[in-house]
Amino acid sequence: MSTAILRGETEHLGVDQGLIASLLQHPLTSALVLLDAEGRPLAANQSAQMLGLPRTVEAYAQLMRDVRERLVDGENMLACTLPGTAGRRLDGWLRCVRDESGALLAYTLSVPEPVGSDGTTRWEIALDSADHGLWDWDIPSDKIFRSERWKQMLGYAGDAPVHGFNGLLPLVHGQDKERLQQAIRAHFEGRTATYMCEFRLRGQDGQWHWILDRGRIVARTADGRPLRMVGTHTDIHEQKLLEQRLLDQQTLLREAQRMTGMGSWSWDPRHDQFWCSHEFQRVTGLNEQQVPNSRGWLRLLSRDSSAQLVSIWRRMLSDKKPVNFDVELPFGSQAPLHLRVWAQPQLEGDGTIQRVLGQVQNITEQRQTDALIRWRTELLNRVSALGKIGGCEIEVSTRRMQWTEECYRIHGLRKETIELDQALSLYTQDSRDAFEAALARIVEGSLPEQLDLCFHRPSGQRIWVQVLIELDERDGLPPRFVVLFRDITHEREANERIELLAHYDLLTGLPNRQLLREQSEKAMHDAIERGSTLAMLFVNLDGFKSINDSFGHAAGDALLKLAASRMHQQLRTSDLLARLSGDEFVLVLRDLAEPGDAGHVARKLITALAEPLPNGENVIKIGASIGIALMEEGRQDFDSLLRAADAAMYAAKESGRNACHYYSQDVLLRAQRRLEIEHALHGALDREEFSLVYQPLVHTVEGHPPAIEALLRWYRPGHGHCNPAEFIPIAEECGEIVRLGDWVISEACRQAAAWHEAGLSFDRISVNVSAMQLRDRGFAERVIELCQRNGWSPKRLELELTESALIRDSESLRRCFELFEQEGILLAVDDFGTGFSNLHYLNRFPVQRLKIDRSFVQDMLHDSGTAKVTQAIVQLGHALGMQVVAEGVETVQEDELLREQGCDEIQGYLHSRPLPPRELAAWLRARQHAVSASQPCLELATP
Repeated sequence: MSTAILRGETEHLGVDQGLIASLLQHPLTSALVLLDAEGRPLAANQSAQMLGLPRTVEAYAQLMRDVRERLVDGENMLACTLPGTAGRRLDGWLRCVRDESGALLAYTLSVPEPVGSDGTTRWEIALDSADHGLWDWDIPSDKIFRSERWKQMLGYAGDAPVHGFNGLLPLVHGQDKERLQQAIRAHFEGRTATYMCEFRLRGQDGQWHWILDRGRIVARTADGRPLRMVGTHTDIHEQKLLEQRLLDQQTLLREAQRMTGMGSWSWDPRHDQFWCSHEFQRVTGLNEQQVPNSRGWLRLLSRDSSAQLVSIWRRMLSDKKPVNFDVELPFGSQAPLHLRVWAQPQLEGDGTIQRVLGQVQNITEQRQTDALIRWRTELLNRVSALGKIGGCEIEVSTRRMQWTEECYRIHGLRKETIELDQALSLYTQDSRDAFEAALARIVEGSLPEQLDLCFHRPSGQRIWVQVLIELDERDGLPPRFVVLFRDITHEREANERIELLAHYDLLTGLPNRQLLREQSEKAMHDAIERGSTLAMLFVNLDGFKSINDSFGHAAGDALLKLAASRMHQQLRTSDLLARLSGDEFVLVLRDLAEPGDAGHVARKLITALAEPLPNGENVIKIGASIGIALMEEGRQDFDSLLRAADAAMYAAKESGRNACHYYSQDVLLRAQRRLEIEHALHGALDREEFSLVYQPLVHTVEGHPPAIEALLRWYRPGHGHCNPAEFIPIAEECGEIVRLGDWVISEACRQAAAWHEAGLSFDRISVNVSAMQLRDRGFAERVIELCQRNGWSPKRLELELTESALIRDSESLRRCFELFEQEGILLAVDDFGTGFSNLHYLNRFPVQRLKIDRSFVQDMLHDSGTAKVTQAIVQLGHALGMQVVAEGVETVQEDELLREQGCDEIQGYLHSRPLPPRELAAWLRARQHAVSASQPCLELATP
């Protein structure tokens, strides 16, 4: 066994390696082996190695185990015999090495160098103990023969100073005398087979020498009294010093481990044997019986720690390198222990791991302390952040400064070293002067001072801070100023902020109209000075009002906020976005590279707003119409630019919505026209400017009474008739459509009732209804009430709806249609095929008729594909149990083709243009007369 290996084996005992080297090199003639607590050889001197004693101990491990087990508590030494080479016996002594508490640390095995025998009893014993001091005691006379070697061991020359046992006792150490006498007495009385005792003798040099005294009685009287005793003195002084140094080293190690809270351990992976120190047991809270082997540790540790331990062992097997790691040791309901483990593999010659040595430290308290420090630090940081309080220290002599994290944040600076003068450069001149003066006064002995100072962050933001300065002159530290900064910008600007809030929209957080005006005028002024391009975009959310009416104001508010957010994400930081009112937003784009960039931004906004918006279980889709006005000559003030963008927005709506449109002269004219119509609409109903005309719907089955559709007309005095396609969308935009629609229904019912009273025959009266009317609260109830008021049956009233009105499904719309169905009110889909044709709503709502749009009728004679479309609509309607009406029929050929396709009713100029009430009454009478005339007369036969 090499010195390096033995050194590794003894490290876990805490044994001084110089001590081990001394043992290995000491020229003792006795063979000496150091064994661990399990009986494994740790170190051996040259004599022991020449005898092959370490290998013999390993080979006869069971025999050595039996010998160790015979050592009872309190006994320290026991004779043992091992087989030697060439058939010889190796007689030796196994000794225990214990610590101060009596706990077993290790063993030493010593074997005297064997010699031959001369056949005599005295010299056989002497030869067996060659190189040892010999003595022969004549007990009755108390005379002792001592060899020269005995004298040499104690440094005496010539005659020994004492000749008997009683003369020896004064040379024995006072602490050892009683033990010596007890050992002699026990052997005299026959209680021990041999005599053996360790004690200290004073040598010629006055120093104490440890002696191992052994012998046995070789002659007794007939009655058993001892006559003669022969034995040896063995110099075990070096061995005892080694043991003492072992004990001292172990004590020092144990004390060091106790003070540092670190325990040592070793593990033999080959035999899965685990050794640990007392401190290890104290650290882990496990007693000697509870300390497990490797697999037991896997059960004791937490699940994560067990997995980590397996992973680390696998890594150690591959790279053979030291490791350190933390594990968690649960303790039932108690808080778990957190342990830090160090492990060092010890390798065999072939590179395999022979043993793992290590240390363990309880870091539970350290973790708790670290966690507490982190918590307190985080709490202090949070308090500082919440209170906006930063701090710094400034050395008086050097003006060197240290800032807290919050102080950096308050000043808007990155966390890096900053000089005092650099920080003061942010402050206004007045604030710098006030701060320097305060420092000077405090150094001269003034009391702590409090100042309100102002500075500008690198971003340009103005900040007000309240500063408290005091001088710290604690012993051992250079004098320094302690400065606290509290952000009081909020307090200083409270009044300004209240006024500022009046300039922002509370719902979206965007600038309102007032702030928009102020910022736009500044941007326009800057653009004029720099000669840069500026554009204003007027954004209107298409369909917002219907969503607000259908899903409620909460959904509408959420939609506005989301729309504002989406638009804001598409803009530059230099762009201005404001909410003008309702669903209208305005953007001001500065420093455009070219005018076309405004259109690019507008299209980005339209795309962003077109993304579906979640609303509970529903998904809402909106669009945007955007008007673009460039700041040009003649439009260099806010109001004119806003009017131009607004006009362009309406042009975008007229072009199909979900589009953008630049302002132009044509746009201006259309905007003026729209404003003119909107203004004229207000009060037009009260001025009785509206009237109804009626167009019949002729049934393709002869003799069936026709239906009548009421059509709204507006005659403006001084202007003439206004096209419904022009004024109805404006009426919807400005909110006049609901009141106007109620009047149309009421007037149509009144006129229908009058015709009915006059005996005119027709099937039903039909009225157009807009989507906005359907979504108006209480619309269904008002329709029924208007029928009742005018004496007209709801079952003979038909409401014509557009496809777009039906696709906005909502609970209120379903309730409206349910009430219509209960009262028998008929529903027709107008202009079918031109909008969002969908079988879903045709099945979902109680629709009785489909009206083919006039555009299909006009093209079907010239386009076979269109004819197929009309045929398909007729077939679809009939398949769904509906009747089909064709609009805009003007020729006989169109009429004939539609009849061939199975169309149920024909409407158009072929049969009649829209007529005033009196003319339609005449038309009905003429039709009734024609129908009556065409019917065959019955002639009665005379008898």
